[in-house]
Amino acid sequence: MIDLLVQMTPVVEACKSIGIGRTTHYDWLKNDPEYKDAVDSIQDYRLDQAERRLDELINDKNPTAIIFFLKTKGKKRGYVERQEVEAVNREEMTEEEALKALDRLKLVNDKYD
Repeated sequence: MIDLLVQMTPVVEACKSIGIGRTTHYDWLKNDPEYKDAVDSIQDYRLDQAERRLDELINDKNPTAIIFFLKTKGKKRGYVERQEVEAVNREEMTEEEALKALDRLKLVNDKYD
C-alpha cells in the first residue's frame, strides 16, 4: 500500500489494487502508528513538492500564484478578503441578542485568523 501511495496513486485505487477496502486503510491509519507515520511522510513530501512548485511559479511572476500566496501567507500584512455587512434591520436588540451576535462574529473572525 505504501509503495502505491508513494507513486501518488489515489487511496481508492491503491486499496483496490491490493484487495482491501478503503476503510481498512483508514483503520490502519488510526491503529498502526508506523503505517500512519509512513503515510504522513508521503503527504509531507507531496506538500514540499507543491510548495516548491508554488515558489517556481511566484519566481516566474505568475499572478495567480502570487495572489494565492499573499491570501494564504500574507494575512498578517493585511492581504485578506473581508466581507462588509450592513445591517438592514435596525430594531433594538436585547443585551442577550447582542452578545450572541458578537459570539457569532468572533467565530467567523477566528475562522479566518
